[in-house]
Amino acid sequence: MAFENLTEKFKRIFKTIKGEARLTESNMDSVLKEIRVALLDADVNYKVVKNFILRIKERALGEKVYTELNPSEMVIKIVNDELIKLLGSDSSEIKYNKNKPTIIMLVGLQGSGKTTTAGKLSLLMKNKLKKKVLVAACDIYRPGAINQLEQVVNKVGVDFFSLGDKVDPVDIASKAKTKAYNDHYDVLIIDTAGRLQIDEVLMNELKCMKDKVEPDEILLLTDAMAGQDSVNVAKTFNELLGLTGTIMSKLDGDSRGGAALSIKEVTGVPIKFIGVGEKLDDLDIFYPDRMASRILGMGDVISLVEKVQENIDEKEAKKAAKKLEKGEFTLIDLLDQMKQVKKIGSISSILGMIPGMPKISKEQQDLAEKEMKNFEVIINSMTYEERIHPEIIKYSRKQRIANGSGKTIADVNRVLKKYEQGKMLAKQMGSMKKRGGMMPPNFPKF
Repeated sequence: MAFENLTEKFKRIFKTIKGEARLTESNMDSVLKEIRVALLDADVNYKVVKNFILRIKERALGEKVYTELNPSEMVIKIVNDELIKLLGSDSSEIKYNKNKPTIIMLVGLQGSGKTTTAGKLSLLMKNKLKKKVLVAACDIYRPGAINQLEQVVNKVGVDFFSLGDKVDPVDIASKAKTKAYNDHYDVLIIDTAGRLQIDEVLMNELKCMKDKVEPDEILLLTDAMAGQDSVNVAKTFNELLGLTGTIMSKLDGDSRGGAALSIKEVTGVPIKFIGVGEKLDDLDIFYPDRMASRILGMGDVISLVEKVQENIDEKEAKKAAKKLEKGEFTLIDLLDQMKQVKKIGSISSILGMIPGMPKISKEQQDLAEKEMKNFEVIINSMTYEERIHPEIIKYSRKQRIANGSGKTIADVNRVLKKYEQGKMLAKQMGSMKKRGGMMPPNFPKF
């Protein structure tokens, strides 16, 4: 999970602050030293760390934190505010044109996954932002690049533009722009050829394309896992092209997060989108305030609510909740709910958005994911009648279900036991609701 190590360190630091009755210049220096070490361990650029610490110290003095009766909250607020500035403040959002297409040039190094990201970006704009999108193939050099992009775009369900690999990429981009204007598209995404930083010919081609189509956004795909190397790549591309933003991929796989915390201050280029997985819908709009909140262990409830609204049918969820309260919840309903939860994201990503949730280890996450898969396989091996009336499942049926799912009878028993426990708990919750919020007798104490 992104920033996992840094989040744990910040939690420990703030726990120490809360233990202080008053803050003095001495223990404030100690806190700042711990923050400095935590950021450097997270591979944040050392100059960025130095300036960040100075700003916190200046604000702490200016806002008279040392004289506050409860200074810890003020310190946390200052750190949060400065993190938001570090991540880009409000400069991360794309400004879409109202009466003409918004033109986005997507650039990056060879092998960075830019073609797939073009598909992810077009899907996000189509589904979440309700934009009419055209994607233009301007990589005429890599064998199969145009076909690959066409397949991705067709899967996403947006329109594709190509003139083959014998036409100059600048001309392709120009004709794509004309089509985008004539056919009233909201967004034109131009997928350019991946290149090396030292490849002057291809870099000049990008400059010519920029001059010809006058894009509203030039977005660079960077790799969070590359750390400060990705910051240096952004710096080079920005000097040559004048980037308007970056798309940071693989943020879900980088537990340190140094690149994300360095790139805006070092280059002046904000992060606009983040890749959080391999699937086509694993691209999110980047919100600096929400990310700062997550880094400090305060969750991101807004993003969680948005994901739930996007992926879960509200009517079906309410219907399932009523059935659960009445004790009418079946294994079919359980399977449906599990599928809905999986749409939102991984267990760790969901927990990371909920304030105060404990950290779970990679082993615990893998175990939970494995158990969910086992549940799905086992329930799918049952007949319709067995899913509706699990009480009829005796030994011979369990044996058949176990053989059909490739699991053991113990696995089948575990599914049935979990189902019964959930059903009983739901009935108790329903009883509590009828009592006006009072806990029912024998309700488990936590």
